[in-house]
Amino acid sequence: MSEQHGHLEGNDEAVQAHLKRLRRIEGQVRGIQRMVEDEKYCIDILTQVSAATKALQALALSLLDDHMAHCLVDAARQGGPAQEQKLKEASEAIARLVKS
Repeated sequence: MSEQHGHLEGNDEAVQAHLKRLRRIEGQVRGIQRMVEDEKYCIDILTQVSAATKALQALALSLLDDHMAHCLVDAARQGGPAQEQKLKEASEAIARLVKS
């Protein structure tokens, strides 16, 4: 990851936690795929889609929290254009999450 976008670099604990969560989500999505292939009841599939969506949202919030706690705080200490850029990025990311 680049320095601009990568506070996770060097933070093995956070990376491992995110990867663990992503592997679980991947398993959920594969399960949904099997349900569709097996022509399971639509409502049961939708329930699983909802669970996977919530898991992705939780991951997004965790990543946003990490970004705010590290990148945004570092940028605020620097001030100037770096601070403005990081605040803009965070605002845009939050807007995307709210719209999803």
